[in-house]
Amino acid sequence: MPNSAEIVERTVFGFQKIQAHMKTAKKENAIETYEGLKKDYWSLKAVLTSLGVNLTDIDEIKE
Repeated sequence: MPNSAEIVERTVFGFQKIQAHMKTAKKENAIETYEGLKKDYWSLKAVLTSLGVNLTDIDEIKE
């Protein structure tokens, strides 16, 4: 079973990955793709916030 540090690490990695895909989708004007990714972004952001992670430095999208 993963410990809390491993969970945070994986979730931060997923959050950063989603943000990178969101930037690409926005650049390519892929509106539907962006909106779909935004749902994952909000979910991961909620999880990280509940885990006490400070998103100030890692949240590049800020939606």
